[in-house]
Amino acid sequence: MTAFGYDLYRVSAEPGRNFVISPFSIATAFAMVRAGTRSDTAEQIDAVLRFPRNGVHAAFNAINGDLVTGSSPQPRLSPSAMTTPSQSARPVLSSAHGLFVKEGERLQDVFLRILASQYGAAARTVDFTSPEAIESINAWVREQTADRIKRLFDRLNPKTKVVLANAVYFKADWARPFAHGATTTESFTRTDGSSVRAPMMHHESHFRYATSDTWRAVELPYADGKIAMWVLVPTGPTTPAELLAPDTFADVATRLAPGLVDLSLPRWDFATDLDLIPPLQQLGMNVPFGPGADFSGMLPGVWIDQVVHEANITVDEEGTEAAAATGISALVSASPPPVRIRADHPFAFALVDTDNGTPLFIGHVADPTESS
Repeated sequence: MTAFGYDLYRVSAEPGRNFVISPFSIATAFAMVRAGTRSDTAEQIDAVLRFPRNGVHAAFNAINGDLVTGSSPQPRLSPSAMTTPSQSARPVLSSAHGLFVKEGERLQDVFLRILASQYGAAARTVDFTSPEAIESINAWVREQTADRIKRLFDRLNPKTKVVLANAVYFKADWARPFAHGATTTESFTRTDGSSVRAPMMHHESHFRYATSDTWRAVELPYADGKIAMWVLVPTGPTTPAELLAPDTFADVATRLAPGLVDLSLPRWDFATDLDLIPPLQQLGMNVPFGPGADFSGMLPGVWIDQVVHEANITVDEEGTEAAAATGISALVSASPPPVRIRADHPFAFALVDTDNGTPLFIGHVADPTESS
């Protein structure tokens, strides 16, 4: 998943624009589709998504069971409802799986069993010739992302037979929040060398950090320690894109060690929406998007018409809130001096499962003042 996320990021992100995607959401949606594929279609999905030859559905079931706190966003405790004023709310990570089928179509039984048993997805019938079909799917996405993703599909071909969707929602407080009073407006240097004034948060505390000749990284844990944000700041001519490569990920994980860190980090709040078919074709996935596709394990005679993805993320003094949705439609046919890390120029970030490195969200900040 880390390798696929980097591949997609590499062919999709513009260096001078903010960017965020959820490899977890995209991979989950394609794992659901994979349950109905055969022959070259399956081989290309496996190759681009880096899926294992066997056990992909059990693997996603295990990842969800290990990380996900619920199938939809749950209300978080208000500060007054916490046991102590300083106690942080437990992180919320939800992942929901939707299967929408044209009225009168019957999907293959094996496909339905896999989606029900491994993803908890039950088929819902819709009339794709009606505008209400889009609104029904978009309403489902809004509900599963606490209204952060308001519209996933803008259009659906009236010949659509099946839509598969995944929606991910994440909200968590920092284990050690930033003090609001320490936030100051400072200069942030953009990719083109120009600068912008942005709210810069500050925190001097003991974190796990790592350094190399070309980057500095700090791990910011969320309240329960299970998930953390890695802030990956390039030094010298290194670009944020280089820091999301799988080899760098592995290097960071190996080098992380506790120490005193003097951190400067901007607040940010932005979204990315993508038509995923062009970058997936660039990565070598072509067969699923035309009449030669083989989805006979799901429904004979269909191919993928749309793959859409939207993700957004908000980071402030309290913590992080992020959401993503992916839709796939198929139609017929001691105290040493602190290490100083200043994210005051374009940098990369990743929300990762601290046990196995699963990338929930990755991206980069090119201009923290840009809202979309």
